[in-house]
Amino acid sequence: MKLFKKPKSKFYWYDFTARGRRYRASTHETKSVRALQVASLKLAAVVETTNPLPAKSPVLDEFAGRFLDSVNDGRLEEKTRKFYRNGWRLLKSTSVAMLRVDQITSDCADQLKFPGSAANANCALRTLRRMLHKAEEWKMIAHAPKIKMMKEYGRYLRLDDEAESKLMTGATACSWRSQTRELFRDIVILMRDTGMRNERELFRMRIENLDWQNRVIFVPDSKTAEGRRLVPMSGRVCEILRIRCDARQEGWVFPSQFASLHRFPSFAQLSASQSPRRRHQFDQ
Repeated sequence: MKLFKKPKSKFYWYDFTARGRRYRASTHETKSVRALQVASLKLAAVVETTNPLPAKSPVLDEFAGRFLDSVNDGRLEEKTRKFYRNGWRLLKSTSVAMLRVDQITSDCADQLKFPGSAANANCALRTLRRMLHKAEEWKMIAHAPKIKMMKEYGRYLRLDDEAESKLMTGATACSWRSQTRELFRDIVILMRDTGMRNERELFRMRIENLDWQNRVIFVPDSKTAEGRRLVPMSGRVCEILRIRCDARQEGWVFPSQFASLHRFPSFAQLSASQSPRRRHQFDQ
């Protein structure tokens, strides 16, 4: 270990190499005795947090197996497990998946590109950050680099009269069956008038949770605990639901051909089968 002073610095600096890596920084001490103590503590910390035998760190793609095992076996919420699995799905198709974990830096993370919105990219970046912190915890790397998230923007579009009219016009231009077009229309109206979340609340609506007398919809399960609530029915919502339910007293309002799904296909899925010209008309 070497202690020295820079020409324009009043502090002592340390310089040493441990297991193939050089460490050089200021001790922020002006007395040599205290500076040596600080440098010794730094050396001890480096030795403690690194492997005693030099070994190559695993490639991120190989490390992902152990990481996902810890995610599945840990005391995490199912949403958190799903979040990390989706994050790795996005990461494994990038160049960083073929790098060793000790080669991944902040600059590497900043250069990553992901499809979709900033929230989608941040899912991958948060997963990468968690993986690198796990690598540090398991003493595969000395320190996890800082991973900067992308800026996310809130929702700003509103489903108003104009937007609803455009959606209906676009649906008419698509070569859908009349049954599919009517289902799409009902879903758009229900989404607008109730404000219910599509996948978890609206598409999984059950007849038993419809209070016809008080004209409210009970939402038993939502994204958050506060989402469990009563939603009032507007006039056209009540009419649509009565037609959909007909004489049925129980079951799904929108039954799916797949017993475990009970979901209405997304707008993107419905329009994917259309020709480019039809899709352009729908987008307009």
